[in-house]
Amino acid sequence: MRRARAGGRGCVFTPSDFLDVAGRAAVDQALSRLVKSGKLRRLARGLYDYPKVHPKLGQLSPASDDVARALARETGSKAQIAGAHAANALGLSTQVPAKSLYLTDGPSRRIVMGKRVVDLRHASPKHLIAPGSPAGTVVQALRHVGPVRAADVAQLAARRLSAGDKRLLASNAVQAPAWMRPTLISIGNTASNAANG
Repeated sequence: MRRARAGGRGCVFTPSDFLDVAGRAAVDQALSRLVKSGKLRRLARGLYDYPKVHPKLGQLSPASDDVARALARETGSKAQIAGAHAANALGLSTQVPAKSLYLTDGPSRRIVMGKRVVDLRHASPKHLIAPGSPAGTVVQALRHVGPVRAADVAQLAARRLSAGDKRLLASNAVQAPAWMRPTLISIGNTASNAANG
């Protein structure tokens, strides 16, 4: 419970996050007791949180990003926000999708929490450019909106990304589909232009 409290309200974890403290059976028993006592919440098989509590609404759902990160941590893999969720995170869309899609180099897994779905889909390395970074979110948002809105993505990314993330995009552009490369390189060039200006 001390470890969960240290993560703060809203933190999401799996039993493997505690294997440095005790063996798997002991960790499972401790988590089960804490769920029964109402201190922790079981979100799905092998997935728990220390829920945030709103005075009027009660226990709040965990953030999709926290769920995806916990699942990725469990398998030692990376998770990258994708699809409409990436476009929304970048500010290209105000619509919040009910399904949060993440690409991962680990196993696929779907978690359903009420009306919300967190979907981790296994993807090949060519689809995971700079995973887990703001630069990776730009790539996925661009993939979602397509060439028609590439200029919008470039404009937002030029304003929002750090110089390091812009350079990361430019250096990984060769992995991207051909139609995407000029946009990624132009975003990368805004970093060097700012440095020279």
